[in-house]
Amino acid sequence: VQLQACGGGLVQAGGSLRLSCAASGSIFGINEMEWYRQAPGTERELVASISSGGSTNYADYVKGRFTISGDIANNTVYLQMNSLKPEDTAMYYCKFSGGAWYYYWGQGTLVTVSS
Repeated sequence: VQLQACGGGLVQAGGSLRLSCAASGSIFGINEMEWYRQAPGTERELVASISSGGSTNYADYVKGRFTISGDIANNTVYLQMNSLKPEDTAMYYCKFSGGAWYYYWGQGTLVTVSS
């Protein structure tokens, strides 16, 4: 089973993108879905997460601009990104987690925001 992320691209500052991530097959036991990002020369960082109960969490720098949504039962997660800034430029990765040692990573989708 693989996670396939898509929706990245080149957008001007202030624009919007919607990322999607879906599993190629059925994955069981997932209780959290997350989006991470990694810019060149930096560590991968958590952007947003959603739990099986629907609780969401966001990094401070995306609050009010990004919205995570998803369906754990159908193994899909989305990230709506509005009011994009050049500093949002990064490779974005999705991750499905069922515990500390049970998780899947997507291959990444590149988001480039021009000023």
